[in-house]
Amino acid sequence: MKQYLDLCKHILKHGEIRQDRTGTGTKSVFGYQMRMDLREGFPLLTTKKVYFRGIAEELIWIISGNTNIQPLVEKNVRIWNDWPYETFQKSEAFHGETMEAFVEKIKSDDAFAAQYGQLGPVYGKQWRDFFGVDQLKELVDGLKHNPFSRRHIICAWNPAQIKDMALPPCHAFIQFYVSTDQKYLSCQLYQRSADVFLGVPFNIASYSLFTHMLAQVCGYEAKEFVHTFGDAHIYLDHIDLIKEQITREPMKLCKLRLNPNIQNIEDFTYQDMELMDYVSHPAIKGKVSV
Repeated sequence: MKQYLDLCKHILKHGEIRQDRTGTGTKSVFGYQMRMDLREGFPLLTTKKVYFRGIAEELIWIISGNTNIQPLVEKNVRIWNDWPYETFQKSEAFHGETMEAFVEKIKSDDAFAAQYGQLGPVYGKQWRDFFGVDQLKELVDGLKHNPFSRRHIICAWNPAQIKDMALPPCHAFIQFYVSTDQKYLSCQLYQRSADVFLGVPFNIASYSLFTHMLAQVCGYEAKEFVHTFGDAHIYLDHIDLIKEQITREPMKLCKLRLNPNIQNIEDFTYQDMELMDYVSHPAIKGKVSV
């Protein structure tokens, strides 16, 4: 994953210090692009261990159209916990509960989860019900029956509902492209805001996985993932962590195997996904800026 390390180095060298919504501060650049050939291996970062199960379960959750964290926390996936917990802390129902206590209550109390586990109309809502349009269904139909269309798009950025979302979509616009010989499927993601240390390794793997899944159910092979950024930033409290990471030598990419019997994008489970030969350096922990 030299491409990712090059992005880190580019921001460290050329980024400008900026204040941000979270109050943490960032070093940021505007406009950057990476390209990854998915035929060469699955682009799961090797310079630190990345939690693939969390990535896969989040993608399955988005595909399902769900916008409540309960199905994720039931599987001990904590990617989205910080935002609803912050909202809960501001409510009259909050009585000093820790994050751990909050998560346990989300797991065990359906009524509590329905009220305090909701994220608003985030990715799953927009993918599956953008004012009544099932964008994912239309994408699959288009890839199967009109491969050379320039409208193979999912848009998560819905200006009318941004104010109702716990976090406006960072990975906002996805487009797919079928090769002339109708053999390969490629994906380009436009990410308006990119937390390079914590978020981007997940985003690379998530959309590469999504491309593989779509390719399988639509009759193609995954070819290329193109990652285009708006504001690509390193939070100031991640600078030293990034500097540690770029000293590490990348290892050989792993391989992804999907259950070949799955032919419907909604039928995938984590058990249908297998990473082969994933070897990485140890994890590096960093704080999420909410």
